Amino acid sequence: MSLLSQIKFNEAGLVPAIAQDAATGRVLMMAWMNEEAIEQTMATGFAHYYSRSRSKQWKKGESSGHVQKVIDMFLDCDGDTILVIIEQTGPACHTNRKSCFYKKQQDGAWLTIEDPMKEANL
Repeated sequence: MSLLSQIKFNEAGLVPAIAQDAATGRVLMMAWMNEEAIEQTMATGFAHYYSRSRSKQWKKGESSGHVQKVIDMFLDCDGDTILVIIEQTGPACHTNRKSCFYKKQQDGAWLTIEDPMKEANL
């Protein structure tokens, strides 16, 4: 049985992929992968995703230089979510934050808990 045949892609041919920092365990982002993105990720050792808004493949960091080197990949028990363990270069979020998960629920509101990274901190 092939690796791809064990993945349950949604009706659009996509599967959610969670990027987790190998050093800290922190969840950095969630993106979508299709078969081609998974194949490119496995072939290159760097995370590739599928952009729903642009309808195309993209290598994380191809324009910013903030690449994700893949350390390991896991498929969940249902086969419908991929966990990508990565070494992140620079911020993972397009808002220039280390993680896309920088808003915390507190007292009925979303509190921003992380400032954008400064170039010197990269």
